[in-house]
Amino acid sequence: MLYSLIRKFFFALDAETAHGIGMKGISFLDASHLSGLLAKPVAPCPVEAMGLKFPNPVGLAAGLDKNGDYIDGLAALGFGFIEIGTITPRPQPGNPKPRLFRVPEAQGIINRMGFNNEGVDRLLENVRASRFPKQGGILGINIGKNATTPIEKAAEDYLICLDKVYGEASYVAVNISSPNTKNLRELQKDEALDDLLSQLKARQEQLAEKHGKYVPMALKIAPDLDDEQITAIADALRRHRMDGVIATNTTLSREGVEGLPNGDETGGLSGAPVFRRSTEVLKKLSAALQGELPIIGVGGILSGADAVEKIRAGASLVQFYSGFIYRGPELVGEVAETLAQVMKKAG
Repeated sequence: MLYSLIRKFFFALDAETAHGIGMKGISFLDASHLSGLLAKPVAPCPVEAMGLKFPNPVGLAAGLDKNGDYIDGLAALGFGFIEIGTITPRPQPGNPKPRLFRVPEAQGIINRMGFNNEGVDRLLENVRASRFPKQGGILGINIGKNATTPIEKAAEDYLICLDKVYGEASYVAVNISSPNTKNLRELQKDEALDDLLSQLKARQEQLAEKHGKYVPMALKIAPDLDDEQITAIADALRRHRMDGVIATNTTLSREGVEGLPNGDETGGLSGAPVFRRSTEVLKKLSAALQGELPIIGVGGILSGADAVEKIRAGASLVQFYSGFIYRGPELVGEVAETLAQVMKKAG
């Protein structure tokens, strides 16, 4: 009830302005020990995936907290894990504003942020200043490439980020699927993907030895893939012994928002309109992987029932971002509670 009132205020503002105010508000409530005003205690529902023990399978998707500025405030809302980023080696401003648009009639969001972030070093300062990782919280760090780095040198950027975040991350997410960095999705293609994954896996082995701990890596893929591409990606994930896969990022499709205000803005579409498409990719990916590595299901989760569908399609864990904007912190508890009941019955 409280969030529906807050949302009216936020939705009257420009989306990016509202995002900044909202995040600061979450941090303020945490610092004042008032997070309980927005979120009830979350049902425990332990899940093991990627060699990690998650207190519940409900995660925050990357993009909401790009620089790790708000980790503790978000953790206080009950998420089982939090993914921050996407981060790049050097700070970059991203695309020109406005670049974030709501499509409320369809419960969708379109963004063309373009990996705006303050750089990996700044993110690491924020992580080291946060309580959540020190208390055993599971923190994913999502890495990407700078816009000015040529696509043929993309691997260098990913390796720089992997080197730097390895010691602080619970897992590392490799983002090759944002539609808002020119040519980035080319990295999903056969030879480019093989080359990138082989370099990342070799570096992961070196870092595991150096740090005395193994940090899993998950690949984040797009929903705009055909069956052949899904099978090829599944084969590559298995071949390179990746630890997990995140399905999916935002879509370039405008199905479900045609003719609506902001519906024709360029960028990636997330929220309810991407649910079917992303769940279909998840299902096909799960069939191709045959349980060999866990899938994090993301894309259009706005209710507990949506999350159940992702789990039934083959996901071990779920994440959301747009659903959090539309439903608020209550969605965390609702999804955790629903999944706890479903997993209890299945168990």
